[in-house]
Amino acid sequence: MGSNISPLWSDSLKRGSMDLAIALDSNAVPLHRQLYEELRQAILSGRLAPKERIPSTRSLSKSLGVSRTTVTQSYEQLLSEGYIQTIVGSGTFVCDQLPDLMLRSTPVESQEKIARPLCKLSKYGIKLSQTDVSLTSVPDTAISFRYGRPAFDKFPMQLWRKLLLSHCRKGSSWLDYATDPQGHRPLREAIARYLSRSRAVQCDPDSVIMTNGSQQALYMVMRLLIDPGDAIAIEDPGYLSGRRIFLSQGAKLLPIGVDESGLLVKDLAATTEPIKLVYVTPSHQFPTGAILSLPRRLELLSWAHSTGTMIIEDDYDSEYRYGDRPIPALQGLDKSDSVLYIGTFSKVLFPSLRIGYLVLPQNLVSIFTRAKRLSDRQLPLLEQYILTDFIEEGHLERHLRRMRSHYDQCRSVLVQALNTHFGEQATILGEKAGIHLMVRLYTSFSDEEIIHRAAKVGVGMMSAQPHYLKAHRPGEFIFGYSELTLPQIEEGISRLAEVLK
Repeated sequence: MGSNISPLWSDSLKRGSMDLAIALDSNAVPLHRQLYEELRQAILSGRLAPKERIPSTRSLSKSLGVSRTTVTQSYEQLLSEGYIQTIVGSGTFVCDQLPDLMLRSTPVESQEKIARPLCKLSKYGIKLSQTDVSLTSVPDTAISFRYGRPAFDKFPMQLWRKLLLSHCRKGSSWLDYATDPQGHRPLREAIARYLSRSRAVQCDPDSVIMTNGSQQALYMVMRLLIDPGDAIAIEDPGYLSGRRIFLSQGAKLLPIGVDESGLLVKDLAATTEPIKLVYVTPSHQFPTGAILSLPRRLELLSWAHSTGTMIIEDDYDSEYRYGDRPIPALQGLDKSDSVLYIGTFSKVLFPSLRIGYLVLPQNLVSIFTRAKRLSDRQLPLLEQYILTDFIEEGHLERHLRRMRSHYDQCRSVLVQALNTHFGEQATILGEKAGIHLMVRLYTSFSDEEIIHRAAKVGVGMMSAQPHYLKAHRPGEFIFGYSELTLPQIEEGISRLAEVLK
């Protein structure tokens, strides 16, 4: 490669040959002239960017099925007009500076487009267009108490890489389509054993469907079990993304309050409207952190059985509990096939893995499997192979023990810092599980003012307000601590206390 080629040009050389979408007609206009116009318009419109390498005359003639002479004539015309240039030994490239005269004579950007009416949306599309699906934003700060991501620096990357390379060396079966839309069976077997042992979930591999995270599991439940106008009871406050999925399907939401023992089942039972589904996070209520007590679990299951209502149990981070003995999953106590159990590896391992699971009553497995086949057919096989080994070889539970100890330390430091700097001016909720706390701050400032003041000293805050369907109590914030170091947690609370005096 010649030394006169800039680094940007060198990058484009590395792309190798490419195909160009070019339409040629066998009409009165010579082919070389048609090709010239097509290439020229591609350059002017930006489809072929400045300094981008274009195919050689030989490769383009082969791709288009025309003679090399036709391509050469077109290139010579573009070369003479200053649209392309050739670098000996390197190839042909779009010129960095295009001829001003040509740009002015054919202002491609100013060409009027033909207006056409918007395509009519379906009822679902209309409902979705009216639903806010934006993510909760947190100021970009040095110390952010945002919630949702695990400690990436603690993940056993070398081990994961070793398992990945092992499967890459074994063969190429993971490149093919999967035959089972429920997911890789050995992975479902591993998950069934893990859930049975650690969460007392009643399941076997045939009742497990692998999903693209908990979001897809919730979406499938909505599409298959809910018609517009059906009522869904949800925790208030509750999981915002779940609420949005329900609303997009046209469901009627019935907010049910929570206290320190979780969902107020008595309020649910007092509702006179027929309820199709109840959505709960019993092992670590989001966002309050409350744990649904055993008496209320039994009360909820009894009510669901008597009314024929199905329960969605979202067990999103039950692996992280501190001090108390774990309570069995709601599904494990169910005797009437009333619970759909959802889990995910996003908080346990890492979000981009995009592997979750849905444990179903046997009479729903067939229809959910059909829906899964139509929605995305399969999850990536390589990641399923790796995760199977990760679980079966004991790495998952070892990783969980390490992370539970780490998060427990972070949680303790956060609680101590809040008690030291705020004292009675703060109430801590849900400190016995998960990777976040909810805190009520007693100040004269609004939530917006608190977030603004914190951001000015480099501290990112998340208000709990968006998670309420009814009127919320001001001053409630979600403090995620999984991404922070111990000094950052202490410093963040110290700065916050200082600006709220």
